Parts: sequence; C-alpha cells; structure tokens
Amino acid sequence: MLQASLARWPNVPKVDLVTTDGFLYPNAVLAGENLMEKKGFPESYDITALLRFLTDIKAGRRPVRAPVYSHLVYDVLPNHWVEVDRPDILIVEGLNVLQAGRPPKDGKAIPFVSDFFDFSIYLDADEDMLFGWYVDRFLTLRGTAFRDPKSYFHRYSQLSDDEAKEVAASIWNRINLVNLRENILPTRQRADLILKKGPSHLIDQVALRRL
Repeated sequence: MLQASLARWPNVPKVDLVTTDGFLYPNAVLAGENLMEKKGFPESYDITALLRFLTDIKAGRRPVRAPVYSHLVYDVLPNHWVEVDRPDILIVEGLNVLQAGRPPKDGKAIPFVSDFFDFSIYLDADEDMLFGWYVDRFLTLRGTAFRDPKSYFHRYSQLSDDEAKEVAASIWNRINLVNLRENILPTRQRADLILKKGPSHLIDQVALRRL
C-alpha cells in the first residue's frame, strides 16, 4: 500500500520494494548451524549480503539483484532474483532492520542496515493483539496455503481448530514472542515514525521524531 501510494505522487517516482526475507540464510545453512528455531532472529540473516546490496543501491549501480524468498516452501529460492534498477524510492521491509551493534573499540567504521535509511517506520501493536492476529492468520492459512502439498507447513493443514490454536500458541511463545521482546521491540525508539495499530488494524497512535 505504501509503495502504491508513493508511486501516485505528482512526479510519478519509481518506487521499488525489497523484503529482508530474501537475505535469510537458506534452510540448509540454518539447519547446519542449529538456527531453524531462530529464523527471523538477527543471526539468521546474511547481513553482509544485505549491506552489500544497500551499498550498491546507494552507489547508483544498476541493476542490483536481491534474492527471493518463498513463503510457500519456507526458504530462499536458489538462482531467483529481483532486479532493482535505480529507483527514486526503495522501501526495505523487515523485522530487524533497525538493529545496531556495539561500536568497535578500534574506531573502525561498522555499517548498520539502518545507516542506509533516509526515513524509517516502525509498525507497532500491543503483544496481546499481535498474538491474536498470529493465531487468526495461522487458522486461515491452515485452510488455504497450508493445503498446498508443496507448502513447508502442509503437515498443519489437517489440524483441528483446537490443535491449530495450540500449535500456533507454541510457535508464538517459543519463537516470535522471544524475537519481538529481545530483538525487535528494543529498536522501536530508533524509528523516525512509530505507527501503532488498534484492534481493527487501524492506526490509533502516531509518534513522529522531530526532524
């Protein structure tokens, strides 16, 4: 929606969108490093590749390729790319893009993903609402995408409502909630704009950093 809205500005800018999912390590790598339960955590991303991509974009190189992630097979697709060719605006969407590490003791520059952003937005909501939306989405996918035999989560398609709710709650508490509290929520105040959603998904609070 943001991409479409920006593209309707009077000067008709070229607006591209890239998600950081494509920069996750492939499942084979994550499994080898015992990180499958940490998928979406900072350590599950190829930050070097993401920084190289953003550096090439800022340098005006053309075209620049970003890897493609499939939510169906729950993995990065080998030899699949999306080309980004000098857009006027590039939207980078992801969970941990505002992460910052400790400054180096030797004074050498260490770039962070957020260093490349001109403006950042954090989409916020209370934990109980996030949990409810997650469970609702899981139940919906159980009857849609999960039914595809190619889906990584096909094994969940035959669960009853109670079983599906139990599985969704387990995944949320074991993985998503931990990532939210430890890695995502602490970066909220680094955003230029914080938009907080209410129960109906409408924005009911806006916090804009003074520019």
